[in-house]
Amino acid sequence: MRITYNAPVILTFAIVCLLIKLADNLLGGTLIPAFFVLPGNGQFHFHNWLDDVRMISYVFGHIDWLHLVGNFYIILLIGPILEEKYGSGRLLIMMLLTTLITAFLHVLFFQEGLLGASGIVFMLILLTPFAGAKAGTIPLTFIMIALLYLSQEFFNILKQDNISQFAHIAGGLLGSLFGFLTLRQKGAPAMGKSSGVKSADDWLRELGDTTLQSKS
Repeated sequence: MRITYNAPVILTFAIVCLLIKLADNLLGGTLIPAFFVLPGNGQFHFHNWLDDVRMISYVFGHIDWLHLVGNFYIILLIGPILEEKYGSGRLLIMMLLTTLITAFLHVLFFQEGLLGASGIVFMLILLTPFAGAKAGTIPLTFIMIALLYLSQEFFNILKQDNISQFAHIAGGLLGSLFGFLTLRQKGAPAMGKSSGVKSADDWLRELGDTTLQSKS
């Protein structure tokens, strides 16, 4: 038996976040605040290259080890299953879109700083029920998970804490959207081929294939 790098996107993401947190500890907690916290409305400036980098880098930073472990025990549990189902390229694109859309909305409407992979966690959670679903169906598990997780986050908005429920909700909604897009593509393969019209999932697949080819 040998150890395999079975989910390159998920494992690489986890390792990078782990190394960043280790480096932050070694530097006395100065690395993450400087490079991995996305500023909120009023502090963010699009002409500042560092702020632009933070629109992606914030998902790699975590405020403490509990924050990191809390995110990655879910990501490492369900992420490899989804990466095998959808492919590394498409899953990477879903993660990037979730990161960027959440960041863009955050800097428009919220003043607090944002960091952590919680948005990606909720994207993966809401995407999971669609992995084995058939075209033309809505998984009951998706409905139950959406009610449990998203309703809880809407309720938690009333609390005064340092947790960004908005990132959770945005990630969950995007995961739901990605799931419905993949089901829609499953339900009309012939139409897409005869009409020459590409579905959203076709674009995701092609972008994923291009990403993999560029890496090789």
